[in-house]
Order: sequence, then structure tokens, then C-alpha cells
Amino acid sequence: MPLSQAVILAAGQSSRFWPLNQKHKSLIRIMGQSLIWWTIEGLKKSGIRDIVVVQGAGKDIEKELGDKKIKYITQLKPLGMGDALWQARKLIKGPFVVSNAERVDIEEILKEIPRDFPDNNFKSSLVGQKTKTPELFGMMRMTGERVLEIIEKPKEKPPSDIRVVGVYFLEPGFFKTYQKVKKHQYDFEDALSLYVKESRVRVRMLKKPEEETPFLKYPWHLFSMVKYLFDKNLKKNEVRLGKNVKIFKGAVINGPCYIGDNCIVGNNAVVRDYTDMEEGAMVGALAEVARSIFQKNAHCHSGYFGDSILGENCRIGAGTITANVRLDRGNIKNTGLNSLGAIVGENTHIGINSSLMPGVLIGSNCAIGPNSVVFDNIEDDSVFYSKFINNVDKKKQAC
Repeated sequence: MPLSQAVILAAGQSSRFWPLNQKHKSLIRIMGQSLIWWTIEGLKKSGIRDIVVVQGAGKDIEKELGDKKIKYITQLKPLGMGDALWQARKLIKGPFVVSNAERVDIEEILKEIPRDFPDNNFKSSLVGQKTKTPELFGMMRMTGERVLEIIEKPKEKPPSDIRVVGVYFLEPGFFKTYQKVKKHQYDFEDALSLYVKESRVRVRMLKKPEEETPFLKYPWHLFSMVKYLFDKNLKKNEVRLGKNVKIFKGAVINGPCYIGDNCIVGNNAVVRDYTDMEEGAMVGALAEVARSIFQKNAHCHSGYFGDSILGENCRIGAGTITANVRLDRGNIKNTGLNSLGAIVGENTHIGINSSLMPGVLIGSNCAIGPNSVVFDNIEDDSVFYSKFINNVDKKKQAC
């Protein structure tokens, strides 16, 4: 029986996505569209048009998409993936695919993975991929192609090097298994582990290496989303401009880049290398922006912004610098990255001549005073002022 229905899970609180979690993480925009929009388009292009979206109590997904052909279910309390999927059970007609909301590569996955049920006497399928970071994922124990057990984020030796990708090919019998497990925030993982023990579930391996597959747990993973969408939708070194973009004299733009509607690039500014500017964003005169993401109406003036993310309506004063590499070129704040600037939440204002150290996270609705040096994360709704001190301790100097 061919698969023709999908459930997209978009009801979580995105707590690991701070400081960009004022709304669901799938509503972050890349190339003018939200991540969940890219996921839905991928499903539609794959021939799956019966789509159910499970959203949170704020119904922010429904407000954003406005697509009346999609069925929306509301999870009133954030009780985890299992409860979210359970809310959609009455709309399930047969075999279905479950996807995270930010699975922007779903079209590519569906091209690669067979979708007929039963699949060679297997009732369901999971998508697997080799990983070097098992501590971040559910890991599979297998015999041949059959999944025997799933161990979530193993702290000790994992059962294999195959992780569960956030795409699940299931059938309605899964809900009977879900009813058997104790209910808690991670009961979906418990139910899935029980399901693979009770039923014959097959792993279907992705051929693409992990480093080329986008996933989204933490805000710095957005850079992999940008790279994937740019490489798929833009020609080499292409600069795509929206409507009413103003580019002033002396500005240089080196693609691939996306500059959305009503954006401004000031005199003698440089914008380059996988930079995404959403609607109304501004890069002021003499600024340099590289490999960065500016959400709607984020503005910066002169300064340097590398490997950084600015949330909606941020305002960054002239002369501000984001340091994106440690002096010792080491791992930045346990992100696994050697190059990472600042990530700033919505509606935050940063005064002139401020310095933001590598990997600093600054919350939403903050005010950072002029000439401040920010070494550590700053929580939402904070006011922060500092003065540069010559006798900075050695630990901070290594940041």
C-alpha cells in the first residue's frame, strides 16, 4: 500500500534552541520562507498532499502558513512527541510518514527510501544514517536490516554507529504500542523502542554522509540549513535579490547569498559566503558580513559579523565586532565548531563599539551598553554594561 499521508510535529517548546525560541524553531526563515514551509513543499513535490501539522497552543504555525489545505491539530500542553502524534491519530487513514518540522531535505529522503507497505515483510521503516556524535541521537541496535532496539542518546558505548534520522515510516498499529508505555516527555522514544521489539521494523540507510545532511537541535545548526538550501536552490556564486532591495555605491556582494525584499546594503559594505538576509534586514556602510543569518528587520551598522545569527528586529550599533574564532583556534563552547560568532535573540539592541566573543548567546529583549565586551551568555530581558579591563584573566582571553 503506497504511503500518501504525513504528520509533521511542530508543537515543541524548542528549549534547546535558545536564544531563538520565542516561537517554534521551524518558523525561522531562510531564503524568504520558514523551515516548515520548505518541509511541506518537499512533501508535496514527493506526491504527499494529505498533511497533518501538530502545533503548540499558540497556533503560531497555522498563523504563519495560512494554508487551508493542511489539517492542523493543536497540542494544548507540551507533553512531548508521543503525545503530539497521539493527537493526530483520528486523522490517520493508513501508512504514514512522521517528520520533524524542520526536515528541509524530506524530498531528497523520500526519493531515496521506498514507501510501499508492507516492505518485504517489514511492517514499518526507520531512516538511519551513520554518525560520529551518538550522544545527540537515538541509536539503533540491529541484526541485518532489522531494528532490534533504540537507545536514546547513549552516554556509554552506543549499540552501533547508526542513528535514527527524524523521519519515521509507520502504520496505525503504532498507536496501540504507544498506549502501553508510561507517559512522560520522551515516551515517543520509549514507544518506538517497544514497537521495534514487537514488530518487524526495517532500517533504510541514507547514502549521504552525515556532514552533508542538515539537522536542527541547537541554533548554530541553522548554518547547515542555509548551506543545504543555498546549494539546492542557487547556482554557484549566485546572489538572489528580492523586491525593492537597495544596494549603495561601493558595496560588494559575493555569492552564494540571499538578500530578501526591502533589504539595504550600505556604501562600501561587504556581504559574502552563504549569508542570508531576510525581509527588511540592513547591513550598514563599511560593514562586513560573512556566513551569517539576519532575520526580518535585523539591522547592523559598521563592524564585522562572521558566522553569526541576528533574530528579528535586532539593532546593532556602529563599530560592533563579533569575534568568531578563538585565539587558540579551539572548539567554541562545546559546539563542535571552530568558527562561530554571536547568536542574538529577537528585539535586542547592542550599543556602539561592542565586542562579542566567540559563541556568545544573547537573549531576546536585551539592551547591551556601548563599549561592552561580552564574554558570557546573557539571559532574555537583561540589561548589560561592561568596561574593557586590561587585566582580563587568561581563561577569558582564550575565548
